[in-house]
Amino acid sequence: MDGDTLYTIGELARRTGLPVRTIRFYSDSGVVPPTDRSPAGYRLYDLDALARLDLVRTLRDLGVDLATIQRVLEREVSIAEVATAHAEAVDVQIRTLRLRRAVLRAVAKRGSSPEEMELMHKLAKLSDEERRRIIHDFIDETFGGLDVIPEFVAMMRSAMPELPDDPAPEQVDAWVELAELVQDPGFKASVRRMAERQAADRITGDEMGVHKRLADVVVEKVGAARAAGVEPGAEQARPFVDEIVTAYAAAFGRTDDTAYRRSLLERLETASDPRAERYWQLLATINGWSAQPSLAPVFEWFISALRAATPA
Repeated sequence: MDGDTLYTIGELARRTGLPVRTIRFYSDSGVVPPTDRSPAGYRLYDLDALARLDLVRTLRDLGVDLATIQRVLEREVSIAEVATAHAEAVDVQIRTLRLRRAVLRAVAKRGSSPEEMELMHKLAKLSDEERRRIIHDFIDETFGGLDVIPEFVAMMRSAMPELPDDPAPEQVDAWVELAELVQDPGFKASVRRMAERQAADRITGDEMGVHKRLADVVVEKVGAARAAGVEPGAEQARPFVDEIVTAYAAAFGRTDDTAYRRSLLERLETASDPRAERYWQLLATINGWSAQPSLAPVFEWFISALRAATPA
C-alpha cells in the first residue's frame, strides 16, 4: 500500500466501520483533522489519520472524553496516565452501580414505597466518612458530658459501619435501618438513660467484665428454666431468680435483700431496650461479622421473674 494514498471520508468510513457523520465530527473537532483537500474541496485523509482514528475509536469505546483524547494525541499526557485515571473513575462508577443494584434488590424485597426507596438510595450513596459521622454524632449525643467508661465509648467509636463496595441487599437494608435507628429521638433518649445510669453507678472497665460473666450466669440459669417450661411469674421460677441474684450480689459485695433486688431490677429495666441489641446486630450484618445469639429473650424472662419475685 502506498504511503501517499489519501482517502475520502466515505472510504475512511468503510475501512473503520465508523459512520461518516462521526468521522466528520472528529474532523471538525480537530481530533482527526484532514490531511489535505481534493480540488473540489472534499476532505482527504492519509494512513496516519487512519491510525489516529483507530486510536480515537478505541479510547472513546473505553469512555475517554474527546478533550482528553486530544491531549493524548498532542502528547500532552500519556496513554498510561489516562488509563490510570480512567480506571479509577470506572471503579467509582462500578461501585455506584453495585450500590444501585443492591438498593433496587432491597426495595424489591421490602416492597418499599417511593419515599422509602428515595431514603434508601440517599443513605446508600453516603461515603464511608459520612456514615461514620452519623454514628459519631449519635455517640456524642448519647454519651457526651457523662462520666462513663472510656473503654466502652472507645469500643463504640471503633465499631463503625463499613458498607462493602458490592453490598448484598440485606447489608443495604441493615444500613438504612441503623441510620434510622441512631437518628430516632426515642432510641437516643433510651441509650442516654442507660449511659446516665452507668455514670451514676460509677461502673468501671473492670466491672464491665464482671457484668459479662454475670450475663453468662443469666443465660445458663434462664436457659435451664425455659427448657423446663418454667414461666417467669410461676413459683417454680423463684429458685432460678435466687441463684442469679445471689451471683450478682456476691460479685459486687452486696447483700441479697429487697432493697438490692429493687435496685437490680431498676438497673436491668433501664438497660432492657431491645433496640440496643438490634444496634449491634445491624452492625454485624453491615460489616459481615458473625451473628451472635440474642440475649433479649433471656433477660426479658429474668426481668419478668425478678419483678414477680420482688415486693413492690
